Amino acid sequence: MDTSSKHNLTTKEWEQVLGAQVRAARVAADIDQQSLADLADISVDAVRNFELGRGATLRTVVRVARALDRTDWLESFSPTSRVSPLDIVDRGEISPRQRVARPRRRGAK
Repeated sequence: MDTSSKHNLTTKEWEQVLGAQVRAARVAADIDQQSLADLADISVDAVRNFELGRGATLRTVVRVARALDRTDWLESFSPTSRVSPLDIVDRGEISPRQRVARPRRRGAK
């Protein structure tokens, strides 16, 4: 599946894609479902459901990623900003926000 088609996936399809990736990582690490469940401190049913694309809680996703030593999956959700927005303003690349004057209503003081 190419990256352009992934933009149009449904939630269910994303669950299946992520489940397949978890299964592939588990198999590549030569770990069975019970061992992954033990490492992640979750039930084997949670692992099975995740791999089958039946959904998973965020807690399960985090625990499985950590157990598979794939925290890079989690880091991709929140890339580190290398430049502070305040630094950009200080360098003059962006002018500070200014208020827009509103026209006064007639008869107002």
